[in-house]
Amino acid sequence: MKSTVLIIGYVWPEPDSSAAGSHMLSLLRMFRANGCRVVFSSPAQRSEYMTDLDAEGVESVSILLNDSRFDSFVADLKPDYVVFDRFLMEEQFAWRVELAHPEAMRILDTEDLQCLRSARQQALREERPMQEKDLLGDLAQRECAAILRSDLSLIISSHEMELLQKTFGVNAALLHHLPFMLNLDQPHSPGKSFSGREHFVTIGNFRHAPNWDSILFLQQIWPLIHRVLPDAQLHIYGAYPPKKAMALNNQATGFLVKGRADNAHAVLADARICLSPLRFGAGIKGKLIDAMQTGTPSVTTSIGAEGMAGDLPWPGLVENTRENIAGAAIRLYQGEALWNQCQQRITPILKTHYDGEKLSRGLMRRLASIRENLEQHRLNNFTGAMLRHHSMKSTLYMSKWIEAKNALATRNPPK
Repeated sequence: MKSTVLIIGYVWPEPDSSAAGSHMLSLLRMFRANGCRVVFSSPAQRSEYMTDLDAEGVESVSILLNDSRFDSFVADLKPDYVVFDRFLMEEQFAWRVELAHPEAMRILDTEDLQCLRSARQQALREERPMQEKDLLGDLAQRECAAILRSDLSLIISSHEMELLQKTFGVNAALLHHLPFMLNLDQPHSPGKSFSGREHFVTIGNFRHAPNWDSILFLQQIWPLIHRVLPDAQLHIYGAYPPKKAMALNNQATGFLVKGRADNAHAVLADARICLSPLRFGAGIKGKLIDAMQTGTPSVTTSIGAEGMAGDLPWPGLVENTRENIAGAAIRLYQGEALWNQCQQRITPILKTHYDGEKLSRGLMRRLASIRENLEQHRLNNFTGAMLRHHSMKSTLYMSKWIEAKNALATRNPPK
């Protein structure tokens, strides 16, 4: 019998705008490839850049926050699996799913750990290393509570898998490591050679704070590179560029802000180096996966490379200070032998860590195993049961109050 999967999205998926959108699309395709009926819903506004869900064979339904009509929607749909896109959607809708259709297996797709990203950002603002107190705050409590309430959480980074278990004490039975699922059936091509490429490229959604910070950091790094490589250019791409970003464009120095890329792989395939000096963030970085897929070595930071290659050598250079990043970029740009060596490291990483077919089989097996023993799985998670009990009560009454308030305002609009 065909399983039904309901996905509750924080936003409608835009695979050409962000790594999160690309990751979500791979989940949709995985469920469809395994014969599931897939329904994608979101309280967000639809966008002109969202993927064509109809073409993917995915049904789409707009939903509202704090609206009891969602309860009857779930009760009628009777999904076998409900996937919450980020912990905010779990907070808003998981208690409603549990009341309306408790038999559904509840899955949290974290995308990345926002508490880790936030802690690193706070430390960067204060120009100091991240401390444990930065991490163990309200955001971490909310995020880990959502993980504990869920039957399974999808964790994109091996670093975050370790952090959740060792720092926060989350049981491994509630976690599943799921990095980007790539289609490796098609032969991987290294693309253009060293001599056939030129310039540097960086790419990333401008609305994502780590990406914007990296561009500001590049303003400090680029003059050091430009001084040695005056003919090289830095091409900066990303979705939703604000005016302040476009104002940074400087033709004289080759610091070129291009805005949205029609095809991220095309612009990366023409570049000699992907330059991505991320100073904070979490998860794994879609831009660096795209660089690997196009045979483009990268220069990034330890945070940029975190959790992406396991024990395999990085396909590029990893440095953290302004001067060292600039020096690495120059060496890699000028050194054909070093560049070729870095490029040859790409295929082993992709095959070892990002084989979509292998990752898909592993996840579907895990979902089926938990669903077959869902009652016992939940009994084993007493902490999650306690959190569901208390959070459901508080969220339920707050949501009903908001719904009643909205209904009253609709009936009695201000004059």
